[in-house]
Amino acid sequence: MHPFRAAIESRDVEAALALLHEDVVFRSPVVYTPYRGRFAVAPILRAVIHVFEDFEYTHELDDAPSHALLFKARIGDKHLEGCDFLHAGPDGQITEFTVMIRPLKGIQALAEAMQSRLT
Repeated sequence: MHPFRAAIESRDVEAALALLHEDVVFRSPVVYTPYRGRFAVAPILRAVIHVFEDFEYTHELDDAPSHALLFKARIGDKHLEGCDFLHAGPDGQITEFTVMIRPLKGIQALAEAMQSRLT
């Protein structure tokens, strides 16, 4: 099991953040411009852990140094599926973190819920 998965499943956001490289590049499904740096990603991870209901990783694909963590979750009455794509640098820290989510109604629900938490 990837350590990021273990941290998220145990709802230990600080442990998940510690796995991110200081200059991690995070690509969100709801904004065009990537977030850069652990400091920028921290509030997003802290918010999303509360926004997603019934969050569960369903599959894990390991092709080190890249990993794909497939998940399902719910936001209110909107069910969604997604994938966390992680790429680690030579030191093992996550340097790239991309999230993809489907369907569109799930992404819209995520955007609305995150906006209310981050503003």
